[in-house]
Amino acid sequence: MAIVWLIAGFILLFFSGDWLVKGSVALSRHFKISTLVIGLTVVAFGTSAPELFVSVKAAFNGVPDLAIGNVVGSNIANIGLILGLVAMIMPIPTRNRTVWFDWTIMIVATVLLMFFAYNGTIGFLEGIVFLVSLGLYLIWSVFKARRKSQSSEEVFLSADISIWKALFWVLVSVVGLYYGAEWLVRGATTLALSWGVSDRIIGISVVAFGTSVPELATSMMALYRKENDISVGNIIGSNIFNIWAVLGVTAVISPLQVNDKEMLSQDLLISIGFAVLLLLFMLPLSRGVLSRWKGAILFLLYILYIYILFA
Repeated sequence: MAIVWLIAGFILLFFSGDWLVKGSVALSRHFKISTLVIGLTVVAFGTSAPELFVSVKAAFNGVPDLAIGNVVGSNIANIGLILGLVAMIMPIPTRNRTVWFDWTIMIVATVLLMFFAYNGTIGFLEGIVFLVSLGLYLIWSVFKARRKSQSSEEVFLSADISIWKALFWVLVSVVGLYYGAEWLVRGATTLALSWGVSDRIIGISVVAFGTSVPELATSMMALYRKENDISVGNIIGSNIFNIWAVLGVTAVISPLQVNDKEMLSQDLLISIGFAVLLLLFMLPLSRGVLSRWKGAILFLLYILYIYILFA
């Protein structure tokens, strides 16, 4: 039954995340918001929603290592697995210089998580700091993106569905995310007990993969439609949301105990390592391309990391 709950959770999270992104993007276009702003905010939040629901559910179920491992593992998977796979299929141009600022914020968020988790607890105050930091980042990103779009006289895309249908998709997706998260956590915790591995390992590998599926689907579709700002911005923005929004909301609701110290000594450092490698692969930022061989390296390093986890 654990496998059944796990697969059912995966499927429901995938479709719910897709519905949330479609509905949110349609709503944003009704309000004339640019694709860059959508990629940094609406789509990033929509694709991070599975992590939010899973982490909150895991915290309430008394498995905080699953909640934190889900976020850290998802951030690693977003760069190594998602961007690696997408780049292997089709090289990703990374010519938006604002990616440097967003990458820096992603590193700051990760280091801040390491600092807060060092004493073994991510509590209410730390959660508030995460949420305030996220708010400041969003305000600055939207202001900067809107100023850029106005100066370049960007043509805004019109929504292809009505505002009421978009709202319906968003509401249905939230319900689906709730139940998908519950089923996924139930199956994952049962598997951890039966396999004799820690909640951290299950969270970083199996659960993180499941909650990263919306990022994969969104990045593939964005690249197919030549909306490269959404493809790259979605991954970096989603990683920031995973830490500041997901762990911020979770810690405010229920303090998170860091029981497995390897989360600090290993996983968070590997997360930073993948981020640094991504930046090197994107250079020069003015005319860089995440080519197929770079994607292959990211993907193989991710596979190696998962192999070492279970070895």
